[in-house]
Amino acid sequence: MVGLIRTEMGDDFPGRVGIGTPGTLDPKTQLLRGSNTQCLNGRPFKADLEAAISVEFCMANDANCFALAEATLGAARGYETVFGAILGTGCGGGLVVHQKVLNGCHGIAGEWGQIVLEPDGELSGYGTRGIIETMLPGPALEKFYARRTGTQLALREVVERARKGVDPDASATIDRLKTAFARAITVIINSFDPHAIVVGGGVGNIDELYGQDVRDLISAQIFAPSFEAPLLKPQLGDSAGVFGAAMLTANPPAAEL
Repeated sequence: MVGLIRTEMGDDFPGRVGIGTPGTLDPKTQLLRGSNTQCLNGRPFKADLEAAISVEFCMANDANCFALAEATLGAARGYETVFGAILGTGCGGGLVVHQKVLNGCHGIAGEWGQIVLEPDGELSGYGTRGIIETMLPGPALEKFYARRTGTQLALREVVERARKGVDPDASATIDRLKTAFARAITVIINSFDPHAIVVGGGVGNIDELYGQDVRDLISAQIFAPSFEAPLLKPQLGDSAGVFGAAMLTANPPAAEL
């Protein structure tokens, strides 16, 4: 696709192309790792693209692209530091300071889904136990409900039943979401203390995450008198990652950030 566009644009084609991808590039080896497109793991994906098309690619994790876009153009624009969290089928995140994404020494800054909350908890696909990604994403919440009831429901149905007050197990599932989210985001606040937090993904659409009861849970667990930062829904929708990838070309991610 990029090759076809380049042919059509000719000399007007940009010198850099931004791309967001699941997983991260190892800063030392430049090999992709942690991608759910598993055939790309262990491959020099960025270098392969550049060799195939003869264009410089600026590549970053898709959650980083989301965070960058929302911190620059979306819900958290104007804030000095931003944490962008994605709660969907998985759990990812990105840290942004002065509209620049932090990558970290190992290229994994913002990967809060890998933080261990319950050392004896459920085994993850990565071989770790009780990480945030086994608790907060949609499939994890659906599994929690199914364990309690023996019935598999889509998360939206569980949410509806909880709101109607007709299903105590659905209510328990939403309580788990709120409690686990508060615990999980507290780790980010106590270590990074962002001025704003944007929550994307399908689970991020659940209004109960933004209630005063959740803010109270967070306040009780952070090393500050109260929790003052806003919890925000994204403004850029499904296009956030695309905007963020494009913005990488103006400020290419650097290992030292």
